[in-house]
Amino acid sequence: MGVARFLAKSWIVLCLFAGAHQLHQSIFAGADTLEALLRLGPPVILFMAMGLLFVSGYGASAHNFFSTVKLRQLMPHFTDVVFALFALLSFVDQTLIAPHYATGNVSDAVEGALGLVPGQRAFASALLPCSLDGGRIFASAITWLLAFILFGSSLSRIRLASGLLRLERNRRAPSLSPGLAALFLGVIAIVGVQMLLIGTAYQFIPCTAYTTISGEVLIGLGPLMLAYVIVNALTALMATGSE
Repeated sequence: MGVARFLAKSWIVLCLFAGAHQLHQSIFAGADTLEALLRLGPPVILFMAMGLLFVSGYGASAHNFFSTVKLRQLMPHFTDVVFALFALLSFVDQTLIAPHYATGNVSDAVEGALGLVPGQRAFASALLPCSLDGGRIFASAITWLLAFILFGSSLSRIRLASGLLRLERNRRAPSLSPGLAALFLGVIAIVGVQMLLIGTAYQFIPCTAYTTISGEVLIGLGPLMLAYVIVNALTALMATGSE
């Protein structure tokens, strides 16, 4: 996937995920569903459009972009579909399942298994002094599980994806050279691994942040976004070769 399309698709999922959490919180607080939707819909759409406008400007910098881009190039690929589906599953788990199963045999088993992930342990430790859980640890564990499944399923198709990306670059000159695109995505992936998989970020996040939309997005989408970045970085790296 080109960098512009990666940024666009990631931004769309991020905006929709955050908007869905804000809608859920408004309804949970007693607001009318239709009224809350009409109030939150325009800001989410405008915020999404703002990011897409920036990304489209970056993509248009490629030589002869508008005359060569095809509709099929904008269609979601296998990894995109799985990423979006898992983001939906993570949201459902955060809002409907995890709050009701914060304790129990199932949640203890899942949290214990995913406790092997340094970032999950760091997150659980960060919540201890905050006296916060409410299913957040269980939700984070499920998100990490989905992220590993996303990474594994996409890794089996990475050779095909890199080949398609290489063919696309041969037909249309990208705005970034293959090496720079791989470097850009690789740097993001490395930073994400350090912040989330290792858990460095949780040392600097205040307790109050976990009760906001930003905290919900970090818990429910952060690991999935990291897996998505890593897969695209590996695809871009493999596409730099001749075969």
